[in-house]
Amino acid sequence: NEVTYLVLDVVEELHISDFPIAVRVNSRTPDKLLRRIAEVQRHGGGIISLYNEEVVIKAMTEFGYPLEEAREFANDGCWETIIPGKTNFIYFPRDMVAVMQQTLQTGNDAEEVTDYGDFDTLYNAFLANLRTDVNQVHGWIDTTNKNPKQGCAIASLFVEGCVENARSYENHGPKYAVRGIHYGGIADVANSMLVLKKLVYEEQYLTLPEFVNILRKNWEGHEALRQLIRNRFEFFGNDNDEADAMTSRIFNDYASIVSEIKEREGVLRHGALSTFGREIDWKDRRAATPQGSRSGDILATNCSPTPGSDKKGPTSAINSYCKLDFTRMPNGGTLELKILPQSVEGENGINALMSLTKTFRKRGGFYMHVDVVDSSLLIDAQMHPEKYPNLPVRVAGWSARFNTLEKDWQDMIIQRTQQIV
Repeated sequence: NEVTYLVLDVVEELHISDFPIAVRVNSRTPDKLLRRIAEVQRHGGGIISLYNEEVVIKAMTEFGYPLEEAREFANDGCWETIIPGKTNFIYFPRDMVAVMQQTLQTGNDAEEVTDYGDFDTLYNAFLANLRTDVNQVHGWIDTTNKNPKQGCAIASLFVEGCVENARSYENHGPKYAVRGIHYGGIADVANSMLVLKKLVYEEQYLTLPEFVNILRKNWEGHEALRQLIRNRFEFFGNDNDEADAMTSRIFNDYASIVSEIKEREGVLRHGALSTFGREIDWKDRRAATPQGSRSGDILATNCSPTPGSDKKGPTSAINSYCKLDFTRMPNGGTLELKILPQSVEGENGINALMSLTKTFRKRGGFYMHVDVVDSSLLIDAQMHPEKYPNLPVRVAGWSARFNTLEKDWQDMIIQRTQQIV
């Protein structure tokens, strides 16, 4: 309606970064709105993000929400979908790379490496560890549920159910109590599992114990092998069926594990894929991975490809992401794209951005944000912050002024693959 366009006009004119705007698109969204979104996106900052509302609504109704309420969905903070005005939401972040690291024993030089006889045995061991980790999160949810914080009076007044139940916002008052189980690193795990399947079990290029010992040494003395892996394999984000099938396999198994307990003790439990920037906090605790990363590398953000691995353009990245069935995961996961500004200039640039949005919607994406920014400009802003006092960038579910970010966070944004449309 008119307010939709008014909001986009305000964002374009003021170029704000503190309040990112999410637009819901569907199969009936007119080209007029898609064009206006593209026009604002071209200014950069990642301020305009997109929900594919038909996928979101289906995910929420299949979880169990009434259709009338699912249609009212909004984001809790970044993109986690909730029923606004009726929900108390908390999420629990977890690292899927750490689960793989536990399975391979790459983080402990003292342990004797378990030599799994075939790939399925290794994969099932990973799933068993993932299930244990998910159940641990369920235990934490149960504990916090039994020991709620003191309530916030203002929230309790405005959230449905609190007055009716005579309970506060944080003490079982709202109609819905939702706890999100959020795992990061799915792209890194899928890429690594693909390498193990091919090099260790199919081609027998080296044994699993040999590979694990190389990873324990952080690739020292084995740079040639690391480069072979990084250059030979097409990983998640390149519309490669084999890589995307591995990612989908992990996605579906994870979704099945989380859905084993949809509700317990009055608390709904949603699965999701996110990092929200925690890939920075996790990097020093992560060992080297079979995909070719070293300990200390900043790996995949949210549900995006591992930085630098998506080499075939933004459409291929969207296609890989959209092969995941997000109707199984009501809290979803986001795809970030960083687009070179020169490639979206003029009428052709607007049409290109519109086409990306249409592909995201038609292929079944959940949530996407596009940041139009030049990596070389970001590097210059890092070196000369006084020249760019108000440069906005998309971070991880929100936007911020580049100069306000710590160096690790700036590096994360710089390292995202620079795409050309």
